[in-house]
Amino acid sequence: MKRLFDFWLSLCFMAILWFPMVVIALAVKFSSAGPVLYWSDRVGINNRIFGMPKFRTMILDTPAVATHLMRNPDAYLTPIGSFLRRFSLDELPQLWSILKGDMSFVGPRPALYNQDDLVALRTAKGIHKIMPGITGWAQINGRDELPIPIKVQFDEYYLNNRSFLFDLEILWMTFLKVVRREGVAH
Repeated sequence: MKRLFDFWLSLCFMAILWFPMVVIALAVKFSSAGPVLYWSDRVGINNRIFGMPKFRTMILDTPAVATHLMRNPDAYLTPIGSFLRRFSLDELPQLWSILKGDMSFVGPRPALYNQDDLVALRTAKGIHKIMPGITGWAQINGRDELPIPIKVQFDEYYLNNRSFLFDLEILWMTFLKVVRREGVAH
């Protein structure tokens, strides 16, 4: 049921958001050198690596590390990168990952391919067996500000308490946080 919900909801969002996504793509293309999309190697279900698309918010040759680990991440932002991140618009291409079956709307946020500590802790807890999501219980409870062991505790709580209603609650809380711009990267 979850996969069917994800598939149809992503189709609906893509139908509604196609025009804003074209506008964003053009803005990315004309505001900085490089491709419109950035394909980030991420760890998916069963620790399988997949390419996760995002609208590019960083200049070319930015180190492939989590933004919160960079010394001065603002120095790497494109002219419109901060705006796209502030409103989570850079995440819209991930609707393709949901449609394709690499992601869900709700699940643990997919780790970067080089976040070995996070991947190891999730694997030890069995979290790697569920589909990663655009948003999750850890994201609405602190996002990147959380230390990795705490993030994994939230992911484990989600693993043990998954339900359609819990997913709807997480989606609603995510919507509120984005609208209020709480915990959103700048």
